[in-house]
Amino acid sequence: MTVPAPIATLNDLFLRVAAAGNPRAILWQSASSEWQPISSSQIYQRVRAVAHALHNWGVQKGDRVAIIAENRWEWAIADFAILALGAVDVPIYPTLTGEQMAELLRDSDTRIAFVSTRKQLDKLAEVRANTPLQRIVIMDSADATAGAIPFSELVAGADERGSQRDDEFEAIVHSVKPGHLATLIYTSGTTGEPKGVMLTHGNIAANQNTCAREFSFSREDACISFLPLSHITARALDYVMYGRGAQVIYCSQFDRLPYAMREVRPTVLVGVPRVYEKIRQEVERRAALSPIRKKLLAMAVKIGAGHIDTVYSARTPASPLWKLANKLVFSKVQAAFGGRARVFISGGAPLGVDTARWFASVGIPVWEGYGLTETSPVIALNSEPNHRLGSVGKPVPNVELKFASDGELLCRGPFIFQGYWNKPQANAECFDAEGWFHTGDIGHLDHDGFLYITDRKKELLKTSGGKLVAPQPIENKIKTNILIGQVALIGDKHKFISALISPNFAALDEWARNNGLEGVTRASLVADRRVNALYNEIIREVNSGLANFETIKRFRIVPDEWSQDSGELTPSMKLKRRVIAERYAAAVSEIYADEATARAE
Repeated sequence: MTVPAPIATLNDLFLRVAAAGNPRAILWQSASSEWQPISSSQIYQRVRAVAHALHNWGVQKGDRVAIIAENRWEWAIADFAILALGAVDVPIYPTLTGEQMAELLRDSDTRIAFVSTRKQLDKLAEVRANTPLQRIVIMDSADATAGAIPFSELVAGADERGSQRDDEFEAIVHSVKPGHLATLIYTSGTTGEPKGVMLTHGNIAANQNTCAREFSFSREDACISFLPLSHITARALDYVMYGRGAQVIYCSQFDRLPYAMREVRPTVLVGVPRVYEKIRQEVERRAALSPIRKKLLAMAVKIGAGHIDTVYSARTPASPLWKLANKLVFSKVQAAFGGRARVFISGGAPLGVDTARWFASVGIPVWEGYGLTETSPVIALNSEPNHRLGSVGKPVPNVELKFASDGELLCRGPFIFQGYWNKPQANAECFDAEGWFHTGDIGHLDHDGFLYITDRKKELLKTSGGKLVAPQPIENKIKTNILIGQVALIGDKHKFISALISPNFAALDEWARNNGLEGVTRASLVADRRVNALYNEIIREVNSGLANFETIKRFRIVPDEWSQDSGELTPSMKLKRRVIAERYAAAVSEIYADEATARAE
């Protein structure tokens, strides 16, 4: 396995891409649905052209430039161009409202923004007067209006330069040092206001040099970039792929991902746990349409469960029964990923053990990792040489770890961020006098050095009896059922644990049609006695494997499907617990109305 030479800055990575001679370094889908390639030379020339425009507009080292866009080739070009000048990019989720964007633009004092579509342009137009913005570049050039500069104008004629190099431009590129700030990433804020995480070139480069060292990525690989690039996980993955000469394929709409996987057949897939959970639920939903298929899936998974260790070792089980199950069932699941994927990674949130075990049982090892925006991001990652089910893998070699007395994970290393932008109080709270960063996560190392993360420290539920309950592992168990969309455990400072359940309405509506409840409102559906009995059985099954103080005594099914757009989930599909608590305060009050006289057990 060949490991690329270390990089000191992200500009080193850009120059490596430029010199790769790859005719299909990027693949993107045109309006006519055709997949179009962009070569290494074209990347170089377009980055040079955009950087030249930014330079002419007075952008200097340290200046902030925003990118508000879905995943597309222009995102990467803008990113590399901003970094090339030593400026700081500020990626902003395109799902935010105009006022939310304005708040981040004001906080970061950003004067130039790249936006993807007319929709994003219109949002900024409404708030522009309340921001420092001086220029807006729109990637969908046909939708440019007064006050917006078409992206196409910036790159006009760039491709005609072929493989020419620009010494003056490259001198600027080389002048950027590891200590220069590269990006300001605003955390999505699961429990509080967004904070700008300051990452230098050296921070991200240090993580890039180690995070994928045990994966043999090469020019033969292809990876679909679909997780939001405003999130560090997706961006770091793209950097890894570029650094190994692999092809990066941009998918701007999540609902087009299944089509993209069939068309381009990626070899590498990185998703948040919810992506894997939804794929599993869809497989089980389709199997449930036929009693024979349902039974066949159950039998195949049972057979596969006996060969998990072999699958995780990247070997094909020799068992004739496994091979038959693979032919009849497992190959169909793998076909959903395009049929060519060889590396599956999960990050951004905890992957439930049940989900990991199910995928391994159908012949797909999912390598779970762990990290934070503040750590550039990877702290630990499972891989073929080093893996343990239920852990997040072994820590990368250039990080120091230790645990506080309450189990909180502390870390120190070259890829730890520089602090939060304009937040001295928050910085004082997360770094101690010796420079240890307090992650806010509870965890431990086993005797072989594998890291386990239990839960977020701030999300642990403490019952009135003093018992600590980690909600995420329990929620992950519940979410394996096809009828569950999302679930949030509650019970902090109460006698017992309860749950708020947001159904998977696609599956629940199908059940309703088959049971005489077609056409009723969602509110009526979730209040129906038979539906509640159905979900009670799901909770009862999960409770059977929990300690008594962890068991869910009561639940409420809500008539809403939680999503990023409706505000209950972050872009990485984590629960915004504070939002949920506020939105369903009346339901929570009802659950605990008779708490004084209710039994805790």
